[in-house]
Amino acid sequence: MSNKIQAIRGMNDLLPDRSPAWQYLERQLRSLVDRYDYREIRTPIVEQTALFARSIGEATDVVEKEMYTFDDRNGESLTLRPENTAAVVRAAMEHGLLHNQTQRLWYMGPMFRYERPQKGRYRQFHQIGIEAYGMAGPDIDAEIILLSARLWRQLGMAEHVTLELNSLGTPEARAAYRDSLVAYFEAHREVLDEDSQRRLTTNPLRILDSKNPAMAEMLAGAPQLLDHLDDASRQHFEQLKSTLDAAGVAYRINPRLVRGLDYYSRTVFEWTTTALGSQGTVCGGGRYDGLVEQLGGKPTPGVGFAIGLERLMLLLDTLDLIPAEAHGGADAYLLAMGDSAERNAIGLGERLRDALPALRLQVHCGGGSFKSQIRRADRSGASVALILGEDEIEKGCLTIKPLREDGEQQTLELDDAIAWLDRQFT
Repeated sequence: MSNKIQAIRGMNDLLPDRSPAWQYLERQLRSLVDRYDYREIRTPIVEQTALFARSIGEATDVVEKEMYTFDDRNGESLTLRPENTAAVVRAAMEHGLLHNQTQRLWYMGPMFRYERPQKGRYRQFHQIGIEAYGMAGPDIDAEIILLSARLWRQLGMAEHVTLELNSLGTPEARAAYRDSLVAYFEAHREVLDEDSQRRLTTNPLRILDSKNPAMAEMLAGAPQLLDHLDDASRQHFEQLKSTLDAAGVAYRINPRLVRGLDYYSRTVFEWTTTALGSQGTVCGGGRYDGLVEQLGGKPTPGVGFAIGLERLMLLLDTLDLIPAEAHGGADAYLLAMGDSAERNAIGLGERLRDALPALRLQVHCGGGSFKSQIRRADRSGASVALILGEDEIEKGCLTIKPLREDGEQQTLELDDAIAWLDRQFT
């Protein structure tokens, strides 16, 4: 017999015992973006490779090392999306969403990067992203950040995350800064690790994001981008900070924050935590005013962020913030004793679901003794067992047996049983 086929490394199954927690998180996310009137957009998971090479940057780690790229049967180079902002821009341009209008959009779905799997970081991972287009001022930057701040409050984790801010300025200002940064790193080349020496000629700003402790002192003395900002970018950044101050959102200026993708300009931000060890970024984003033009459209300002859901779920688990009701399980389990009861149980289950749309009800299937059915009811996580036997059918009643808490078993007329379930579970 051949070996069993297993899942690809770093691409994980979501099993039924965990799906209720994910559904809880997804409901929280959907309700939040709905309150801000952001509209959902869904793009394919496969795009032309050129889309990501042009937008993310040929010299980034994502394009150089991490993309899942292949040729299709026509010889066209395709890539599983490593991120979704470029795909959203492509879709918005293709369908005319950016012509003389503003857009507030969001997406949620799987992304793919070939990197070493670790806890909370996988080769297939899921993100929610927020995108806003057509608005150049710092007010929309602030709204995006305030939306993310509200999410942390909504999930009960606001005290465990910190907002870090920086500004990358315009491409012209950043190019001048890049020259001074390269000169500084060249003077300290002996301190640079192998990866940073490679980046020195391809993407020197990413060296600032190095976590190598041997380079920490050298990096602390590096020129700061904030000192090289153009006047318009400096004013934009000051207005953003003033708006956040007025809204009561605390933040820390991090002059080494650059983000990993080439399309960012002006505002960049991250929400970080110390609860997950060294992998501390929970949410990252910023402004990308040149991206639409870079992909062939008319100049259109854009700003947004993305959250890795595996990382966020890991944080919620670590902080024990998944509510008990989000761990799944039925409210009630209907079991049947006797031939007549078995014939009527499925129909009774439908009647209960009609009367109580919010009731989570599991109806026993497969026969078995009373003892075995009670065991199944217990394993379902239900709070009560609903027992339908020959006597109950004859009298038009239903017996309710508590499974989790102290309480007496009771037999009620069917309408009274429905009313009791309504009070308990809906």
